Amino acid sequence: MFGYVTICKPELKMKDYYTYRAYYCGLCKVLKEKYGFLGQMTLTYDMTFLVLLLTSLYEEKPTHEQNRCIVHPAKKHDMFFNEITDYAADMNIVLTYFHFADDWQDEKSKVGLAGMRALRKTYLKIREKYPNKCEKIRRCLVRLQKAEKMKEENIDVVSGYFGELMGELLLYKGDVWKKTLKRLGFYLGKYIYILDAYDDLEKDRENGNYNPLLTLYNDEQYEEKCGQMLTLVLAECSSAFEKLPCIEYADILRNILYVGVWNKYDDKQKQNTVNEEGIKE
Repeated sequence: MFGYVTICKPELKMKDYYTYRAYYCGLCKVLKEKYGFLGQMTLTYDMTFLVLLLTSLYEEKPTHEQNRCIVHPAKKHDMFFNEITDYAADMNIVLTYFHFADDWQDEKSKVGLAGMRALRKTYLKIREKYPNKCEKIRRCLVRLQKAEKMKEENIDVVSGYFGELMGELLLYKGDVWKKTLKRLGFYLGKYIYILDAYDDLEKDRENGNYNPLLTLYNDEQYEEKCGQMLTLVLAECSSAFEKLPCIEYADILRNILYVGVWNKYDDKQKQNTVNEEGIKE
C-alpha cells in the first residue's frame, strides 16, 4: 500500500532533487546497517517523506557521508541521515513485520511466515523501545483488517483506520505540533488508502478480492467521485502541513504533497484513456 508519497522530479529543482535522493539513500544505508539486507528491502519513498518532514520541523541536522552501494557501485553518492532516520527505519520494520504476520494469518503464506520469523526478534527489540506506539499501530491494523474481512463498503471508515496509523507514525514527539502532525498523517493515510483502492480496482474485480470502491464502480460518475474524494482529503492534509513551521526542505515537501502524490493517479488516468481509445478502435 506504500509507494504513493513520492516527488515529481520534473517539477523539482536539481539541488532539491539531490537533497531528496541523499535522504532516500541515507535511509537505505541505515536500514542495511541496522537490519541487514531484509531491512534494506523495506525501503519506501513514504518513509523518506517522513524523514524530511520531521527533520525540517525539528531542525535536526543530518550527518553527511558519501558511499557506494549495490545500486550505485561505480560512483559515491551523498547520504544524509540523523536520529529521525533511525526512527523511520524502526517503523519500517514494524510495518513490515505486521504485513508478514497478516499474510500468514490470512493466506497461510509461506513467505509471510518466513518473513515474520526472520523479523520476530528485531520487532520485539523495537517494541521494547516504542511499546505504546507499536501497540497503537497494531490496534489500527487490527481494526482495518477486521473491517476488510467484514467487507466494509464505507471507504471513509476503512481509509480512516489507515489514516490513524499514518497519524501515529508522524508523532515523533509529544509536543505542541502533535495535533497538527496527527491530522496531516490522518488525511495522508486516507489518501494513500483510497488511491490504492482506486489503483487496484480492476485487478480486485477480476480476482474477486475485497475493494471498498466496488459498490461505486458502476456509478456513471465513478471517476469524478474518486477524484473529488482524493482532492478533498489531500486538501485537508496540505492545510495541516501549512500550519507547521517547516522552512528547510519546504519546497521538496510541497512538491510531494501538491504534485508528487498525484503521480500514480495521473498514470492511471493516462492508462484509462489509452484503454478507452483502444476499445473505440
